[in-house]
Amino acid sequence: MTFFTLRARTPAWKPLALASAITLCYLDPALAQNTDDKTLAPVVVTASRFAQNAKDVLSDNIVITTEEIQRSGQTSLAGLLQQKKNIQIVTNGGPGSSTSVFVRGTDNKQSIVLIDGVRTSSLTAGGATWSALPLSQIDRIEIVYGPLSSLYGADAVGGVIQIFTKKGDGTPRLNASAGAGSHGTRTLDAGVSGSSDGDHTFRYAINAAHEESDGFSATKPAAGPYSFNADKDGYTKDSASGQFSIDLAKGHELGLRFLHSRLNAQFDAGPGYDDRSKQEIGSAVLYSNNRILPWWNSQLQLSQSTDKSYTDASYGKSHFDSTQTGVSWQNDLAFGPDMLQLLAEHRKDEVDSSEAGLNRDRTNNAIAASYQLNRGNHLASIGVRNDDNSQFGSKVTGSVGYGYRLSSALRANASYGTSFRAPTFNDLFYPGYGIMSNKPEQGKNAEMALHYDDGTAQLSAVYYRNRITDLLAFSDPCPTEQSTHPYGCTYNVNQATIRGLSLSGSTRINQFTIRGSLDFLDPHDDSNDKTLARRAKRHGSMALEHHSGMFTTGAELLVSGERFDDARNKNRLGGYGLLNLYASYELAPNWSLFGRWNNVLDKDYELAKNYATAGSSLFVGVRYAMK
Repeated sequence: MTFFTLRARTPAWKPLALASAITLCYLDPALAQNTDDKTLAPVVVTASRFAQNAKDVLSDNIVITTEEIQRSGQTSLAGLLQQKKNIQIVTNGGPGSSTSVFVRGTDNKQSIVLIDGVRTSSLTAGGATWSALPLSQIDRIEIVYGPLSSLYGADAVGGVIQIFTKKGDGTPRLNASAGAGSHGTRTLDAGVSGSSDGDHTFRYAINAAHEESDGFSATKPAAGPYSFNADKDGYTKDSASGQFSIDLAKGHELGLRFLHSRLNAQFDAGPGYDDRSKQEIGSAVLYSNNRILPWWNSQLQLSQSTDKSYTDASYGKSHFDSTQTGVSWQNDLAFGPDMLQLLAEHRKDEVDSSEAGLNRDRTNNAIAASYQLNRGNHLASIGVRNDDNSQFGSKVTGSVGYGYRLSSALRANASYGTSFRAPTFNDLFYPGYGIMSNKPEQGKNAEMALHYDDGTAQLSAVYYRNRITDLLAFSDPCPTEQSTHPYGCTYNVNQATIRGLSLSGSTRINQFTIRGSLDFLDPHDDSNDKTLARRAKRHGSMALEHHSGMFTTGAELLVSGERFDDARNKNRLGGYGLLNLYASYELAPNWSLFGRWNNVLDKDYELAKNYATAGSSLFVGVRYAMK
């Protein structure tokens, strides 16, 4: 069974080629909820900024439901996403360590992460702080692939991942869970939710969680004496979230949503010192939804997100605090089955840092318009947005898409969109690294797809080509600012073309649910004819889930080809295959026992050169949830 036991240097394309024939018949479960789920057909908000049936969304997407999160037994968000199509992750050690998520072969900085509609990211490093995002607070996740800058502005090059925190409705409910596992991992979370009756319905949900782990050494001995430390690198994470809303009148809702998480994690920067990082992320939004007329809905939103990082290491202490404050006004105007959307946004980005040169701010003002058409067999969308930034000026992005229903189950569509990534504050201002004249990266993406959904079996095949110019890359020596940047710099030099074919499918046969995905990726750096770092050209997953009475059992297989750890393609990372098992059992009404066994075959592999990953590890827990 070499399919399950790839060696470190075994090319992963061979077992994937065998899997591809099977994958063509099955799709991601998020597009086909099984009958045990207490949800209707999936609805997607992120693709258009208003609720649409997933079958009517032209952009490639998946929805991860509450039931799927609970059945999986996962404890980390990155671990959950790793099983999804067109997603690859990199970790510098175990849970709690620095984590990157690559969507469709783009960099961690080239995708947007939203928490209840609020952008979250580090303004200095770029991208979301994934290790601090608590899976225990998440109700559902939407992933929309491809450029969405015409809707969300900067950084939506590879896609948008939106996290929805837990919400309340109906009779009061309590929920709680506790678990323990390998490496001294312990978790505990609890919450309450519900709503009141009457004309002025009040909805509420509040949840809190704690998790900790003793961990294992983040680095391997091969990292060398200046990086390796044989100590255990553990973490603690505390989080809370809440949603509160009230119906002031029919069609008029006022609400507040928030999430806060604090992570204290150890890492390795050499022997003899307890290196630590503290990450703190927060998101809060006050909103008003108003049905002005039967065909006109307006939403006014005030939001703020924070990403604070503090490091205490052998090489010194530092802090980097990011704050994004925004206001948006969105108007959705329905014309029969069509929708016209008009949007105005303002955002202020601020950085407070121990590096004096980074203590700056910038503002961004944006207006956008889009039109969604749904007429018989025809689906179409068009959108345009202008972002006017005080740092780098004006950027206009647009998108157009068309889909045709060949039958009630089969749809073909094609789309084209432009995008851009804004330079981070590090790219612009970090002493000896940034250059103030750096420009935004620019993307042009074209794709075509076939989607099949007959209500039982689903199939998706998507081909895309994303050309990115003015890529910001590090160079040592610095070709433009050698006198002030003696150790190198980042500047606009690279261009890349990312081509991909994504196949995915799912079906349910009696008590079995089968799903799988396979991604063929060519992430090519056009400037040096190399492969973009840390992206595998072949990546896929398969899963088989069985439901029998009170029992649910499942097996997952994740396979990934070889990658390079560096831009020059000198350090090769071998391909790998991971087998995971999970199960749950309903002990009694409202009570369930669940467990997960990751890396069953104890595969030794690396996601980043000389950084350790978890071997065979087990986690078990018990959950109470009022129904």
